[in-house]
Amino acid sequence: MYENDIRKEKYILLIAYSGEESEADASLDELSDLLDTADGIAVGRMKQKMMRQDPATYIGSGKAMELKISLVAKDADGVICDDELTPAQMRNLSDLLDTKVIDRTMLILDIFAAHAHTSEGKLQVEMAQLKYRSSHLIGAGKAMSRLGGGIGTRGPGETKLETDRRVIGRRIARLSSEIKEMQRVRMTTRKRRMGNRTPVVAIVGYTNAGKSTLINLLTDSSVLSEDKLFATLDPTTRTCVMKGGQEVLFTDTVGFINKLPHQLIDAFRSTLEEAKYADVILHVADASDPELDMHLQVVYKTLRELDVTGKPVITAFNKCDLITGEERLIDVYADNWLRISAKTGDNIDALLETIEDTLQKNRKYVECLIPYSDGKRLDAFHKYGQILAEEYLEDGISIKAYMPESAMP
Repeated sequence: MYENDIRKEKYILLIAYSGEESEADASLDELSDLLDTADGIAVGRMKQKMMRQDPATYIGSGKAMELKISLVAKDADGVICDDELTPAQMRNLSDLLDTKVIDRTMLILDIFAAHAHTSEGKLQVEMAQLKYRSSHLIGAGKAMSRLGGGIGTRGPGETKLETDRRVIGRRIARLSSEIKEMQRVRMTTRKRRMGNRTPVVAIVGYTNAGKSTLINLLTDSSVLSEDKLFATLDPTTRTCVMKGGQEVLFTDTVGFINKLPHQLIDAFRSTLEEAKYADVILHVADASDPELDMHLQVVYKTLRELDVTGKPVITAFNKCDLITGEERLIDVYADNWLRISAKTGDNIDALLETIEDTLQKNRKYVECLIPYSDGKRLDAFHKYGQILAEEYLEDGISIKAYMPESAMP
């Protein structure tokens, strides 16, 4: 038996907050989970309550000195702050502590760099990282030079692009051109799909709510599913044949998170906007998470930022196998909500029925007789409609179905 000799870096988590201490603790819990996803270890925490962040050092010089002692005592490799720091805050805090200082944005970008696998995903992440580094070059000084190891440095950080703003600018211009070309391809695919009128259900939700597990169950596919934040980043579209025989496309999207860096929202906008063109939004929420209410607020806030409004929303309170059942689960922003478990399959049939009923509201009831010679028309009913009754008669096929008006054959 061999020991894994790869040493994980150790960090102290740091937050400056003005609200309730319980909210600060919950935010640090999430930061710890992010660090675990990035293969680091949290060896301590420090909280500083203050009306506003110190513009020079984030937490104030006195608290910084206390933190420096804790860093030595815990043999930590650095500090991770729960907010995005200004260049001055990062430089000053790094100089005071004489150690690596990483903020929440850098950590999330690092995770995205490690987990993006498609060409488009990698380009989008690199673009977000370069924009962040470009905005933090002025006055960064020794703070940038201390960024070694694995956390906060994956992606373009390894190429030392942070040393030359002109190099970054040229690279961003090139990435923008490549991403725009990919966006054109995505838009063409989207238009073709809309022209076919196959209904689309966009799955959204807070990271690690179980979206990938659910899409695997609904479509009998094998999207990567792990109990980690941002386990999957690359968008996935799979086909599900409903009970009535109708085909529905389920599209997974990047998970949302509190304080999601604006660089990532901008970079992944074309991917996230899949929800904007969907017929139904399926919002997956982790019913077992104590921060459920905050997660719901973050999801709807992000959807508003993406201008995803006016769509019917179904909220699936997932992981109900992990709660007692006594909890009152309500989503006042959704048109429908219900409890499910993607892991056990509990109430999945009810979820599919709710989706069918929601799609049906935008359809027209049709009764017709299709001649046996008109196979193309019959195929359209089977592909785009919800068949209620189908009877083979002497002079043709009697059909009773719900059909989108734009797909009427």
